[in-house]
Amino acid sequence: MKVLAAMSGGVDSAVAAARAVEAGHEVVGVHLALSRSSGTLRTGSRGCCTIEDSMDAQRAANLLGIPFYVWDFSERFKADVVDDFIAEYSAGRTPNPCMRCNERIKFAALLEKALALGFDAICTGHYAEVRTGETGGLELHRSPALAKDQSYVLGVLTAEELERVIFPIGASADKASVRAEADARGLSVANKPDSYDICFIPEGDTADWLAEKVGVAPGTIVDQNGDVLGEHQGAHTFTIGQRKGLHLGRPAADGKPRYVLSISPKENKVVVGPHDALAVTELAGGKYTWCGAEPENIDEWFECQVQVRAHGEALDARAAIINGEMVVRLEAPLLGVAPGQTAVLYVGTRVLGQCTIDRTVSAVAVPENVGSNT
Repeated sequence: MKVLAAMSGGVDSAVAAARAVEAGHEVVGVHLALSRSSGTLRTGSRGCCTIEDSMDAQRAANLLGIPFYVWDFSERFKADVVDDFIAEYSAGRTPNPCMRCNERIKFAALLEKALALGFDAICTGHYAEVRTGETGGLELHRSPALAKDQSYVLGVLTAEELERVIFPIGASADKASVRAEADARGLSVANKPDSYDICFIPEGDTADWLAEKVGVAPGTIVDQNGDVLGEHQGAHTFTIGQRKGLHLGRPAADGKPRYVLSISPKENKVVVGPHDALAVTELAGGKYTWCGAEPENIDEWFECQVQVRAHGEALDARAAIINGEMVVRLEAPLLGVAPGQTAVLYVGTRVLGQCTIDRTVSAVAVPENVGSNT
């Protein structure tokens, strides 16, 4: 099989490519250049897809004896991920850029080009498993390496994409064993730190980065009754559940911390309140996909688990498609869910589907005159 190995420059993708070669596939390595800034360099564990990463990927490909190319996806990355990130924050939502990158760049765009060039599949270093289900269709499952499981950020994959992807290290026991294997293979990235934070904000200061892109616009911070507590320099710099950096003029009557409950960009207003007011019992989104075959009778409630953060807990819930939305009702309230986040549905270890959250229903009533995301 002719396989295109996506090589990020990290240890996981290098070992994945090595295993694909070992399995007898005709493998070609490719690194995606997602930024046109020639000065983009990695700082420790911050950032990914940098010049340093491309050189590390090149060295790994050379050692494996496979052809290697760098593909410029920077224009599409800016439009589909960076610009989307700015637009979502400007709308008072909290996007997940890694989810958008996987959905639109690392799988959709990459796979589209790979198939056009005659490749049969793409291979990546993600920790997740593609299995054949009881009915013969392909399913995406959590990796046994639960501490590194990446099935959440792969929840955007479709049934068609599952047929064309390979995760050679997806069933690995743990990251330590992958690093040991890389070292044994002589790969120089064996002890390279994992990347974290948003790759296009390598300094890690999202608020400052957004202020530069969107600008500042003074507004008010109010409590649940609408009383003004303070001011801010832009609603886009806040996220639901935020506690630090509010700089309120006076403390709450009970002396407890306040948290961001909702964001109203049109009014440039941020509503804050007590911790228990962050609890939601329902979430829903109109942009949803199924990862593999969709459930039968999707307009009827079915049992599942829902996860709303990459390393969050999967909680018991019921879901159904109602009036064009994927609606998820939680068995127990969940704290700090924001529109723009991704809700991924599971049944056991299987990834069932996902939606981008458009609205939530609070477990605690918020006065209508204050403004809300729900």
